[in-house]
Amino acid sequence: MKKTNVQQLLFAQEKLQKAFYLLNASVEKTGAYDIKKIYTADELEPYDALSDRFIRTVEVAIKFFRSYEYYLQAEQSQTLRDGLHRMEKLALISNIDIWLEMRDIRNRIVHDYVPEKIAEIYQLIRGEFYNELRQLDQKLKKIAI
Repeated sequence: MKKTNVQQLLFAQEKLQKAFYLLNASVEKTGAYDIKKIYTADELEPYDALSDRFIRTVEVAIKFFRSYEYYLQAEQSQTLRDGLHRMEKLALISNIDIWLEMRDIRNRIVHDYVPEKIAEIYQLIRGEFYNELRQLDQKLKKIAI
């Protein structure tokens, strides 16, 4: 394995761990989104940060998966689904569907303004999706590169 490939993988791993660290801070800072409350701009800022950090963490994770796949096999999958399937086989992710849903939620964050949908999105980010990303973070700490 070329030294540059190892360095790129280590950089991608570090970038993902930093992204998760920031997401974790946002999850801890926010509570459940109250659809009945009229939030001020200042009160919405932590939720905006949560959304941005979630999107960034998922995108950085997918880039890490591509780097890791190349590191292991000197090739990358042609589709996101194939790459996620490989990560599932390696036990880095629990299942493909949650990752496809996490990727899809990026568009929903941008386009959903209905309070009930926004609350649902934040609940997913702070719950199921966060747990998946936390498990990945723990597994990354055990990877020997």
